[in-house]
Amino acid sequence: MSHEARLKALGIELPSLPAAAGLYAPCVRSGNQLFVSGQVPVRDGAPIRKGKLGQGVTIDEAAGLARQCALQALAIVRAELGSLDKVAKVIRVGGFVASADGFTDHPKVINGASQVLLDVFGEAGRHARIAVGLAELPFGVPVEVEFLFEAAPS
Repeated sequence: MSHEARLKALGIELPSLPAAAGLYAPCVRSGNQLFVSGQVPVRDGAPIRKGKLGQGVTIDEAAGLARQCALQALAIVRAELGSLDKVAKVIRVGGFVASADGFTDHPKVINGASQVLLDVFGEAGRHARIAVGLAELPFGVPVEVEFLFEAAPS
């Protein structure tokens, strides 16, 4: 089954393209690699949720926000390549979690992004990953995720 067909079978509708929040490109292609800039979870141009893990934001909430970041990245990749079927592999995911002192379950949060990539791309969605905690993230959001994809040769 193609990636686009799997996306449709899963009932996933990608969000509209998020606007860049600074002087950067949402996606840069170098050869067959696509570097997708860090995505913060937004809807209609505004953060979906603010706060920190271990201080009001639950792991389940934040995993859902990480999933939203991945869906935004997929929308960017589709716009860049014309179709998700042109993705050969998800190479790496970098997850950043705004955390209160003592919070250590960062991987559980970033699993929200990883799971949707596995769901859509199957084994081609299995990737290397980092999940780290930070004091603050842009706009006060609890999670930001960046992505590296490999495009199929043209």
